[in-house]
Amino acid sequence: MSDEELFFGADEEPVKDEVDNGSTEDAAASDKASAEDPKAEDKKPEEPAAAADDEEEEEELPADSSEATNELEARYMSLYAEYDNYRKRTQKEKDNLYADAIATVTKEFLTLIDNLDRAYEGAKKSDETSLDKVIQGMELVGKQAKDTLTKIGVEEIPAERGTKFDPNLHDAMMHVDDEELGEQEIAMVFAKGYKYKDRVIRHAQVQVAN
Repeated sequence: MSDEELFFGADEEPVKDEVDNGSTEDAAASDKASAEDPKAEDKKPEEPAAAADDEEEEEELPADSSEATNELEARYMSLYAEYDNYRKRTQKEKDNLYADAIATVTKEFLTLIDNLDRAYEGAKKSDETSLDKVIQGMELVGKQAKDTLTKIGVEEIPAERGTKFDPNLHDAMMHVDDEELGEQEIAMVFAKGYKYKDRVIRHAQVQVAN
């Protein structure tokens, strides 16, 4: 091979690299799309589903506070009216029970009062010969009184001479020295005491020895 063949074409202009037209075409297409639809750039991606959930929660919130207050007030007035009716009803029942108890006890003593009236009228007309009959009549009335108390459940509190003094049942009116009796024993009874079950109606009024 000759020297001319080695240097052939050395003075020619160098071959330029081919230009990459791919990116240029993409940019042109993008500009064209923007020109055709000016609102395309303003479009935003869709919001997440959480926004819809927030709207549902807002819809489930309670109603106006004034409505809630009115509802509470109505409930309060209803409960108050119910309680007031209950209080009046129980008070009426209590009064009725008390009235029934008074009527029952009074009815039991009516016969006793009748006999006392008869004994009083008989005593006014009595003389020395009929004195014994008056005494017997008073004894019968006293027995009837005790029977009436027993019938309604009232018992006489034991308080005979020599009975041990009990402050829960007896009321010491005075003290006395008595060699025949022991310490804190009843010497005399001034007024009998009575109780109903475990409730003392009246303490026995007594004199306590030593």
